[in-house]
Amino acid sequence: MKKLIWSVVIFALVILFACSAGKKEEYDLEEIEKAGTAGLNELLAKTESKPWKGEEFKDGFLGGIWNSSVTNEPKSFNLLVAERDAETAAVVANMHEYLLDYDVIKREWNPLCASAEIQVDEAKSTLDVIYTLRENLYWSFYQSAEKIPVTSDDVIFWYDEIEGDPAFNSSAYNGQFLTLEDGGKAHIDIRKIDDRRFAFHFPRIDANPLLTTNRNFGPAFIYKKAKDEKGVQGVLDLFSVAADVKTIPSMGKWHLVEYVPSQRLVYKRNPYYWDKDSQGVSMPYIEEETVQILPDKNTQYLVFKEGGLESYSPRPEDLDELIDKAADKTRNTGYTVFNAEGSISAGMWGFNQNPKNQNTPWYRWFTQKKFRQAMSCLLNRDRIAAQVYRGLAEPKLDFFPEPNPYYNPNIRLEYLYDPERALTLLASIGLTRDSEGIMRDASGTAVEFDLSISSDVVTTADTASIIADEAGKIGIKINIRTLDFQKLVEQLTGTYDWSSIIIGLGSNFFPTQGSNVWPSTGNLHFWHPLQQEPATDWEARIDYLYNEGSYTIDRQKAQVIWDEYQRLILEQCPVIYLMRQRNFFALRNRWDFTNFYYDNLNGAETRHIFLRK
Repeated sequence: MKKLIWSVVIFALVILFACSAGKKEEYDLEEIEKAGTAGLNELLAKTESKPWKGEEFKDGFLGGIWNSSVTNEPKSFNLLVAERDAETAAVVANMHEYLLDYDVIKREWNPLCASAEIQVDEAKSTLDVIYTLRENLYWSFYQSAEKIPVTSDDVIFWYDEIEGDPAFNSSAYNGQFLTLEDGGKAHIDIRKIDDRRFAFHFPRIDANPLLTTNRNFGPAFIYKKAKDEKGVQGVLDLFSVAADVKTIPSMGKWHLVEYVPSQRLVYKRNPYYWDKDSQGVSMPYIEEETVQILPDKNTQYLVFKEGGLESYSPRPEDLDELIDKAADKTRNTGYTVFNAEGSISAGMWGFNQNPKNQNTPWYRWFTQKKFRQAMSCLLNRDRIAAQVYRGLAEPKLDFFPEPNPYYNPNIRLEYLYDPERALTLLASIGLTRDSEGIMRDASGTAVEFDLSISSDVVTTADTASIIADEAGKIGIKINIRTLDFQKLVEQLTGTYDWSSIIIGLGSNFFPTQGSNVWPSTGNLHFWHPLQQEPATDWEARIDYLYNEGSYTIDRQKAQVIWDEYQRLILEQCPVIYLMRQRNFFALRNRWDFTNFYYDNLNGAETRHIFLRK
């Protein structure tokens, strides 16, 4: 139920912060600690728990309109553009499909639009993954009888000519290369077998080749023509927001049939979608989805309460009212609130160590491990949990999450909130407070730097305010800069002119996820991307461990490698993880809950939902 690709896309975690909180009263920490467990138990008693445990979906029936909302406009309807824009990604995901699906409960790969077979040649130490596309898999258009078969050519073109062309700066590019035992680089090639079969050839045996090769892709018959005629820009210009959305082909569950800027997007179910129930009915059962564009979270909550949305993910300050009304049957509010354990992902506070900024004072500070460790010691996680999340969150102190096969509960961050320890660490690298309490380095420069955050996420703003306040207590000035998310992306991937940032990059269900983030060559190794050679000894060691772990099949040997990898990242603190928020989800009672599940691994499972009779 969890679709995974090998690269981390930068927008992934902005959604984590979307369930944000407005300005709220400051809670006394002792009071929160005392009442937290009782308060949480009271909330949970009024909500439902229904995690997915591998159950089979039951047959439903067609009908109904699903009303949902998004916060921002899509920038495009182009699959390539979607790599760097969350809103675009959310829109186009409904019209595409991955090759495989990963079941996080059973820890196994299942076919989506293709099945896979792994063939290992131990004599040559090479490996092939052979994919076979489903029969009756089509690119189709709304209200058109035209159906164009999805073929191997689509996948091969996307892999070679889009992701594999460095001119597109795709986040998938780095993942096409393996590091050989002699330190050299080799490409994972793709070849066509026939119209439905294609193979990825690994020049070295890989520990998880399905993760490496799983992907979605666009229609070659459209993208290839654009590239041949107009090059890179021709591809990027495809399916702009000015396009007639009915001309966009779909091989996913939905056709996009209407887009009214600042108002709505409308989808109709794709009758040719491959996933069918036992009666031969294609998913989804819902006939139409209308997505309202509602930039303000307060407006979204109001529209939900008035019955205009099918579901709502509440902010902490919404919970009391939302849950009380759901529990009060006399109010006939018409929805049920479900709860999930704390999310396995968390945002992170990162520090720019790119030498393009070596003339700035903060570059000198950020490139010192003890400074980064001191910042972790200034992160008051209990205060953030209490004041930002009302006690409904916990710190993320590990690197790999629990579902990762190499998660080790004994490997935890050691630099917890301790201002005195922070002062000791800073003093050890020549940073001390003057007579007025201002922290200064050995040259006398006051310690001051920016913290960039997304402008539309209030939870992040509240967290940043606490970070700045705690730093101010020991004489460090942190200036909070709120920017449009796309501006943050531009700074991270192009201009590199930021100092520190709060961002999210997903969660590693597999140790090798994030091939464009954690190795020093990655284009999203955001504190210093695209390094020709590792800039530091510890980054060189991370590269080595990541590479060795990627190709180590023996489970015990691999555990030793990944244990050191986790410890090293948590020791060096290039990023400092923030909070794992406990999540809630309200769903209207007009929907049958038989096929609905909600948990911290898969989120809200609504793919097979249908109306109550």
